[in-house]
Amino acid sequence: MRTIVKGKNIDVPESVRLYAERKMRRLERFLDDRTEAIVELSSEQHRSDTDSQIVEVTLVVNGQTLRGHAAGPTYQASLDTVIDRVERQAIDFRKKPRGKARPDAGKVKRIVDETPPEPAAKVAGGALEPEAEARRSQIVKTKRFAIEPMFEEDAVAQMEELGHRFLLFVNAETERLCVLYKRNSGDYGLIEPVIAGQYTTGKNGQRQG
Repeated sequence: MRTIVKGKNIDVPESVRLYAERKMRRLERFLDDRTEAIVELSSEQHRSDTDSQIVEVTLVVNGQTLRGHAAGPTYQASLDTVIDRVERQAIDFRKKPRGKARPDAGKVKRIVDETPPEPAAKVAGGALEPEAEARRSQIVKTKRFAIEPMFEEDAVAQMEELGHRFLLFVNAETERLCVLYKRNSGDYGLIEPVIAGQYTTGKNGQRQG
């Protein structure tokens, strides 16, 4: 592995350069001699003393680029952190399968064909048997959330802002739970549920229900 240690607007102290080269040798067991490594050191004075010394490591492995970045009180501390991060990336890159062929379409079809079908539900006296009934979907989670009453115009504006196709809200005029939805024509529709047998008065004064 070829390692280049350089500074960004700074002169790299020899002791830091040697430390960086020694630490980078940890990665050689995961990479080959075609890998290029660039260690760039910089300093930002506007940062606090605990993170003003910055190190960025770039690896080019088989045409792929791996990068790590760390900041610390000293270049040595930043090097320790960033090399740990880059080492994990190098390990993951080495384990990651590349060039894996897609399964043959005919093989996939055979797998589907050979999959045994689910047993059909047996009917006894017009009712599902217990084992079939147990497979019915059930409500496994209930979610509650607060709804602020709003006027229809505000509901339209909120739905447009969210980009949704429908919106559940409490109508501030009727204090009823309503569903605002967008029609295919681009206009809006309003669903205002009522309990069966009850009636409500619409905006035009006519009784609805």
